[in-house]
Amino acid sequence: CGVKMDNRDKVIVKTSAVGIIMNILLVFFKMAVGFISNSIAVILDAVNNLSDVLSSVITIIGTKMARKRPDKEHPFGHGRIEYLSATIVSGIVLYAGITSAVESVRKIIHPEKANYSVVSLVIIAVAVVVKIWLGNYVKAQGKKVSSGSLIASGSDAMFDAVLSASVLVSAILFLISGISLEAYVGAVISGFIIKSGIAMIIVTLNEILGMRADSKISSRIKEILGAEPRVKGVYDLIMYNYGPGRDFASVHLELPDNMTVREVDLLTRRVKSKVYDETGVVLAGVGVHSYNTASAVLGDTKMIDGIRNKVLQHSWVMELHGFYLDIEKREIWFDVVMSFDIEPAEGLKRLYDEMESLYPDYIFYISRDVDFSD
Repeated sequence: CGVKMDNRDKVIVKTSAVGIIMNILLVFFKMAVGFISNSIAVILDAVNNLSDVLSSVITIIGTKMARKRPDKEHPFGHGRIEYLSATIVSGIVLYAGITSAVESVRKIIHPEKANYSVVSLVIIAVAVVVKIWLGNYVKAQGKKVSSGSLIASGSDAMFDAVLSASVLVSAILFLISGISLEAYVGAVISGFIIKSGIAMIIVTLNEILGMRADSKISSRIKEILGAEPRVKGVYDLIMYNYGPGRDFASVHLELPDNMTVREVDLLTRRVKSKVYDETGVVLAGVGVHSYNTASAVLGDTKMIDGIRNKVLQHSWVMELHGFYLDIEKREIWFDVVMSFDIEPAEGLKRLYDEMESLYPDYIFYISRDVDFSD
């Protein structure tokens, strides 16, 4: 895993470095064109490229810091620094968009005549081509190493190409008809930059807060665990992330009540290895639900089916699992997955009241689980 992460980091740093070099060149040429031609749209387009430079620099710094070894204060490593660096990048993009919008509005209120030359138009056209190439390159590298930041940067570069093309079109229109739309084009560019910054902030905040697990990975983990001969059910899969490539999970397996501790130990060690090898997810915790194997219990299907049907009749009950009946102690255990449509305390109270009215001679132990499924 360490080798894979090292290669991933090298790709991210190399790709970001290419982006920095190309964007610095674009900033230099666009700024020159913008000031010479007195074009606010070109200047704002250059500012957008400058924000891309800062974004790439912060991406490199964040990637390097995220690879610091775990320590006593941070036993799971420093991977989440990448999310913090992405938040900073989002703030820079948003700030660039707001300042650009202010300047564009000022130019609309107090317009200044632009003065484009053939050289200026050629430079802008070249910038469009460069951005298209850079966007495809960065996006491809991002997909190669599963880097959300690179994929987003590649998409942003492609979008920048569209914005630069709009500046080029407005410049050509001005030379042909004398109609100046560049301040308005600048305002449109600013709006898109602000929108991009807000979207980036939302994504990074969701990563920090904790998002629902990728359905493909969670489904694959359940398939691996469910393929074990003695596993009757796989429940309560919870995945948590400590940065890119640092995924952990815990789960409950439903196993027969006649398995020995040694057998359960061998099973959990085996599935942990399989899950990690196939998905890269560390199965940090494996809990156990036991299911009845005694013929006396299995023969009483009327009671078991009655409880299950009664519980599942509620629209806010998504699943019932972990059912266990102890006839001697007259105890019944099961877990219920509730939707977010009902308060947990209210849902549990209703279930306890219903179960105790149906079977007053039994003691019920009902656990509420959170809906982590897709």
